[in-house]
Amino acid sequence: MPISANNTNRKSWIEVPVDSDFPIQNIPFGVFITKDDVITIGTRIGDCAIDMGALQQLNYFDGIELTDDMFMQDTLNDFISDGKKTWRLVRNRLAELFDATNPKLRDNKEHREIVIFNVKDIEMQLPVLIGDFTDFYSSKENATNIGKIINNPEKALPLNWFHMPVGYHGRSSSIIPSGIPITRPMVQTLPMGETTPVFGPSRMVDFELETAFITTDANVMGENVPISEVEDYIFGMVLMNDWSARDIQKWESLSFGPFLGKNFATSISPWIVTMDALEPFRAKGPKQDPAPLPYLQQKGKNNYDINLEVAIQTEDQSITDISKTNFKYIYWSMQQQLAHHTSNGCRINSGDVMGSGTISGPTPDSYGSLLELTSGGKSPIILKDNTERNFLKDGDTVIMKGFSKNHGVRIGFGELSTKLLPPFVRK
Repeated sequence: MPISANNTNRKSWIEVPVDSDFPIQNIPFGVFITKDDVITIGTRIGDCAIDMGALQQLNYFDGIELTDDMFMQDTLNDFISDGKKTWRLVRNRLAELFDATNPKLRDNKEHREIVIFNVKDIEMQLPVLIGDFTDFYSSKENATNIGKIINNPEKALPLNWFHMPVGYHGRSSSIIPSGIPITRPMVQTLPMGETTPVFGPSRMVDFELETAFITTDANVMGENVPISEVEDYIFGMVLMNDWSARDIQKWESLSFGPFLGKNFATSISPWIVTMDALEPFRAKGPKQDPAPLPYLQQKGKNNYDINLEVAIQTEDQSITDISKTNFKYIYWSMQQQLAHHTSNGCRINSGDVMGSGTISGPTPDSYGSLLELTSGGKSPIILKDNTERNFLKDGDTVIMKGFSKNHGVRIGFGELSTKLLPPFVRK
């Protein structure tokens, strides 16, 4: 089935600001609360949020096989479970409906007032009910940088890293949408030169610039998904900030992997950009040497050219851009991650979130965490207000952005913004 929604010549009768992340060629999916306190599934064009529940009630999806309440739910899980054919039919229909030449909704003022909201008048929610969260470690540059800082600089990466996408299971209950602040975690750490740990606020709170992909139901328990088929089970992508408390992370990782240093918060952007929308931005990934085992081998363009940016906003509203990188640097592709995840028969469900791991590029200004940007805290960065940052201070807001652009079309994710507050105090 062709992806007619990607037509670069298409214009919308909804005004789209210059350099908007949400032209009519995007058609992302999310969940929001309207100004009338109605929760609905929706999409976005320009600065307009579109109530797909209302569209369904008004029969604008007539001819597409959908359950009666498909878009009148508080998560996208059922829609995602319907599979790629339904995703594409709905996205194509939305593009047709909002095409500048289509008068059906454009000229129906009563329906427009029911369906369309200004994004300032809605509140975005988590788009899916997240059953499981896996975070990979798939950027060679990031893994090398971290290995040099924390481990032996001569042996920054362990042997297994080059043979499989390494990951760990995170805490889905701590995943929040953009705009929800987090608190500095209380942690147990081992001060430098000491042999007895102490408990108190983390002094090394860090961001991690990541993306994540959202899956549909992929298999039954015990069944693996061949790499040639995994794309059918990836719905779309979001930006992700997988927060880290580096001091507890270092201490607890002596005996095992990430735990309290990671599970206190993970932030994601609320609009899921579909893989169909990102199809024109496919790119080749890095050369993999040694060649992966056959179950992970793939050819062609399996990465995506997505520009990624990080900025820190201080409490005086001063904003400093501190990193720019690109998703195409990722060593292990999303397809390889999912194929490896299911290779042992692990079940994958609708709404599962798979993080990329921190994405860093080849140059110091393209590193995806403060741990890398400051060489482990030894070389602080200077912000526009002339303050220094080894790690984040209370009141700092981390802002992440991501977009792809070619042939005059920009497809983006919007803004992922999260403020760090002081530690929680029980009253």
